[in-house]
Amino acid sequence: MERAVFMLLILYLGIINAAGFCMMGADKRRARRGKWRIREASLFLAAWIGGSAGCWLGMYVFRHKTKHWYFVLGMPLILFLELAAALFVLYQTGWLLEFFGI
Repeated sequence: MERAVFMLLILYLGIINAAGFCMMGADKRRARRGKWRIREASLFLAAWIGGSAGCWLGMYVFRHKTKHWYFVLGMPLILFLELAAALFVLYQTGWLLEFFGI
């Protein structure tokens, strides 16, 4: 994998995970103040497009959505699926084997 592509991917993942984390915090803040909320579908969308680690971390840092089973199970499941897909792609492209020197 070219270094520039890898760096852009890392940058994207950092941004989307920070956004997911902040979305959880903002929604919790809005819930406490009785204001307009972020839709659950938007929180899951942020997770599905690469921000699952940030959303999952935000759930527990802000103690938000931790009583909803579909968040408690869904966020780590999405993270697992994203990691599995990433490893599959890296393996298929040969980059994973090259990285570990196999």
